[in-house]
Amino acid sequence: MRPCLPAPFLLLLACIGAANAYADSDSALSAQQLLNNMSRALSTLNYDGTFIYQRGHQMDSMRLIHKANKDGEFERLISLTGSPREVIRNNESVTCIFPDNQSVMVEKSRPEKLVSPLPESIETVASNYTFEIAGEDRVTGRHAWIIHIIPNDQYRYGYQLWIDKENNLLLKSELRNEDGMPLEQIMFTQLNILDTVPDSLLKPSLSGTNYTWYENSPAEVSKKLGESPWKVTWMPAGFSMKDYVKQMGDNSDSVVEHLIYTDGVAMVSVFIEKLRKDLSVSIGPSRLGGVNAFARSFDGYQVTAVGEVPQATVQGMANSVVINQ
Repeated sequence: MRPCLPAPFLLLLACIGAANAYADSDSALSAQQLLNNMSRALSTLNYDGTFIYQRGHQMDSMRLIHKANKDGEFERLISLTGSPREVIRNNESVTCIFPDNQSVMVEKSRPEKLVSPLPESIETVASNYTFEIAGEDRVTGRHAWIIHIIPNDQYRYGYQLWIDKENNLLLKSELRNEDGMPLEQIMFTQLNILDTVPDSLLKPSLSGTNYTWYENSPAEVSKKLGESPWKVTWMPAGFSMKDYVKQMGDNSDSVVEHLIYTDGVAMVSVFIEKLRKDLSVSIGPSRLGGVNAFARSFDGYQVTAVGEVPQATVQGMANSVVINQ
């Protein structure tokens, strides 16, 4: 039985229904334009906000500070719950700081935005996804468009995004599985748009001098895609190799090959490491939130594919790895 609702509430429901019907009539091009505007806003605006990140039953709170000027982009991500962590990104590197064990890791190969599910131009991925304006909502007190990103096959996940109507910033994002159920969620609970960001807000809060630094030097990183002795012979339509990284493993005798594939939205990493007697081998599927992994042994090596994609994707890619002839 339908509950008895007051007339103003029924009127509100009718207005919401009318708004959704109007949004559904918008063209796919309008949705793509909104997403392009969002990508530009994430790169060009100065902002300071707090968001929650939920994966399964785990929830973390984080602060994100972003600065953009003629010199490029700068970001600082600070964990507000759990173990203290900081991530600093600039045009050349990503620095991860772990105060609990007093360690710092510096990655110098192609730093990505800390919070962004999409490329700068949506048109580059339009053949693999369908984009729809699904309605309107409010997030952290701001009016937002709701955008659906629907994969065109079963080998990738979809997204639902909430985009601020005023400044085009991403206010909320949900990663959704094949059945449309949320796997991960990012949502701002507080967001300030700033004219300028003081440099002091982007400096790490290191305390003490006994930190151990780990750095990927230029000698450890290869950016030439043709240098890998390995090849993934199957991948979903639209995926291509983005990067190849060769670096030292847990000891000086271990080398890890890291092949990175993407369709512009989803990303899959394939790791290849020579089997050792002291190396724990994990074979088969595993999962954490929206991240799936599949590992196999092959010709004396362990091959592991990991990504925010369905299990069939990482399993198919891991099983297709061969030595490049």
